[in-house]
Amino acid sequence: MYSMFSLTGVIFPIFFIVIFGMFIFTAVKGIGQWHSNNQQPVLTVAAKLVSKRTNVSRHNHNNTDHIHSTTSTTYYATFEVESGDRIEFHISGEEYGILVEGDIGKLTFQGTRYQNFERIKTDHEG
Repeated sequence: MYSMFSLTGVIFPIFFIVIFGMFIFTAVKGIGQWHSNNQQPVLTVAAKLVSKRTNVSRHNHNNTDHIHSTTSTTYYATFEVESGDRIEFHISGEEYGILVEGDIGKLTFQGTRYQNFERIKTDHEG
């Protein structure tokens, strides 16, 4: 008959290995993406900003008698290039606030890494 301690002695190491493995996988994937971006040429192409979006993450932390909540916001912009292809980039909050849907200009990027958007005109200017 199995005791509670022998079952815990098996489950805990497996749980630890799975969590550690997920951490290593995420780190290797991030380093791989960084390396891949560095191998790509820096491109500047004509583009139109077609949409912007945010992703808000909420985290609750319970510390003895009080709950502490934090939020973080990730900003994205989707550009359409002359071929009709659309590319979404993670951008800074400052950049998000400056860009307006319909802006037309020159998009500079390297792989999946957004670098800059130089506005030439907005779609509303004609």
